[in-house]
Amino acid sequence: MLRTHRQQQIQERLTMGEVRTDSGFVFTQPEGSRLHPQHVSDQFLWLAYLAGLPPIRLHDLRHGAASLMLVAGVEMKVVQETLGHTSSAFTTDTYTSVYPQAATAAAEKTAALVFGKEDQARSRRGGAAALPQESEAVNGSWCVRGWCGRAQDR
Repeated sequence: MLRTHRQQQIQERLTMGEVRTDSGFVFTQPEGSRLHPQHVSDQFLWLAYLAGLPPIRLHDLRHGAASLMLVAGVEMKVVQETLGHTSSAFTTDTYTSVYPQAATAAAEKTAALVFGKEDQARSRRGGAAALPQESEAVNGSWCVRGWCGRAQDR
């Protein structure tokens, strides 16, 4: 798709001659100048509206992509470089609300490695190694994600 777009730009440049400038941008005005950021944002909002989507800023997609990468277990350094941040500290500060989910996923992967897939599957099936499930009562006590207390403590 980008190759086709680039070929179209080359054809436009040949047709327009010296009038078209090569700005180095991938997406440009017909004469080659850069697109105004507000115009791109407005077009994105219009396309989202036509698609029946709720209003969302184009920049929110960037945050969404970073959040999904972290939840998927992608290393912070890779996310930082993908976003073009100068330091991983900035990326960490920006996405700290997402990072606990990524940490939970990392802990689960580590547990799977330590205990093996069979033990993890047995735990999910309710076998001997299973922890009580959320809000499950066990012999007069309550449990939430493996943490238990007495019924009167609830």
